[in-house]
Amino acid sequence: MTDSCTSDVIGRRVEVNGERATVRFSGIVPPVAGLWLGVEWDNPNRGKHDGSHEGTVYFKCRHPTGGSFIRPNKVNFGTDFITAVKRQYVLEDGLEEDGKKEIVWGNKHVKTVGFDFLIKVQSQLSKLQEVCLNRHTVSCAGDEGVIAKTCPNIKTLDLSENLLSSWEEVTRIADQLQHLNVLILSKNKLRFPSDSPSLTGTFSTLKVLVLNQTEITWAEVLACAAGWPVLEELSLKSDGIFISERPTNVLQTLKLLDLSCNQPIDEDQLFLIAHLPRLEKLNLSNTGISSIHFPDAEIGCKTSMFPSLQYLIVNDNPISQWSFINELDKLQSLHTLSCMRIPVAGVPDSKTAQTARQFIIAKIGQLKILNRQEIEPRERRGAELDYRKAFGNDWKKAGGHQDPDRNRPSRDFIAAHPRYQLLCLKYGAPEDEEFQTQQPFVLKKQLLTLKIKYLNEVGQQVLEKQLPDSMTIQKVKGLLSRLFKAPVSELQLSYESTKMPGREIELENDLKSLQFYSVESGDCLLVRR
Repeated sequence: MTDSCTSDVIGRRVEVNGERATVRFSGIVPPVAGLWLGVEWDNPNRGKHDGSHEGTVYFKCRHPTGGSFIRPNKVNFGTDFITAVKRQYVLEDGLEEDGKKEIVWGNKHVKTVGFDFLIKVQSQLSKLQEVCLNRHTVSCAGDEGVIAKTCPNIKTLDLSENLLSSWEEVTRIADQLQHLNVLILSKNKLRFPSDSPSLTGTFSTLKVLVLNQTEITWAEVLACAAGWPVLEELSLKSDGIFISERPTNVLQTLKLLDLSCNQPIDEDQLFLIAHLPRLEKLNLSNTGISSIHFPDAEIGCKTSMFPSLQYLIVNDNPISQWSFINELDKLQSLHTLSCMRIPVAGVPDSKTAQTARQFIIAKIGQLKILNRQEIEPRERRGAELDYRKAFGNDWKKAGGHQDPDRNRPSRDFIAAHPRYQLLCLKYGAPEDEEFQTQQPFVLKKQLLTLKIKYLNEVGQQVLEKQLPDSMTIQKVKGLLSRLFKAPVSELQLSYESTKMPGREIELENDLKSLQFYSVESGDCLLVRR
């Protein structure tokens, strides 16, 4: 069990036949003679006990079958950083032909002879800027100064799924990489300092840090963050994070924060990070969040919280109330939202899901991208018009009126539909004939009575047809192709609305429906070849 990195094995990360574990005990376990290591497996099903043997507790595990006793010669304590780099990027025992050896540089094979081989290796390693050592059993920095001498120009370093056991050992590696911008440490179970480590300038250039599944706590994040003066992206996925205090004089340069798969995170925790001045992207997927309310902003006003937040991800959360979506309109800078697989919008029926998308667009006025799809001006207009119609009856019952002097909807209605009054100003208050009696998501098939003009034939009689509002433009073209005996591929469609005489609106997306373009009874389809 000789090891050059450290003589203390307790807390060390090890590998045994491809399985990873942490050493919790080293010593004698009677009645069998000899030295044993007690390990706690990352996979609790791999072990046989909880650290006890014949009534004696030698160490403790979080799982009743998480522990095992193993002989030291069966355990891999890992390797140093440079050894792993050479294994990955250099074939020291490579192909030999006539005294020549071969090194691998990216996808290129470079042959060299004799002492030139070592010189060539050193030259090539010194040029490395991106290094991936994923699952290479790296456990320590190795001899002091060797990394700085061998590969000092590394900018991006992936050390995920290795055998590193402490933040101190990570610091020893990074301290020799003066140009390090990106560091990935996912799936290393690290011990972090609880107090701020001495500031050595080790991470003075670090902009991206990935600590997924490292079991770091929020207090440890804040303790270490003092040493990340220019950090822009921090990923803490699946770390069991509970935000317990406000960042003070740390993380002020952060632009992206990934908190996904940490449960539960609620609005009280979010408010602790709500004043990070540069935070642009926040990932809250699968965090259990279900509600949010910005108490500093009245209806129709903007919150001072998350002032720079542009991109919010809340996928896979139990968000079932539209009030959550209403509150997002209060964010000053939000333009991109991902809210897939949530109860309020993830209804299985495709038509209902499309309506949910329209409602979200109508409720968040500045949104430009929803669930990875760009919101075009035409879609926004249609969504807002449909929303205005869908709740026209409720608006009128709540005190809404076409006469501005008599238009006084109740506070409850305004709370449920904060942008409704704004939409009335934008498009005009809904008329009585526009009111829809159906409730949200109860969308009956509606037949539209439409006029049809074929503009390629002078004097062509204006036709009248009834078409379902759910009919796609492609199917409309198919119908008109048979009607006018013209190839579908040559047909171009647009329409004129009775509400906007003289304005022609193109129907350019064959996969969208008439309803998508807000086509209504009485409108006129214009057909060209």
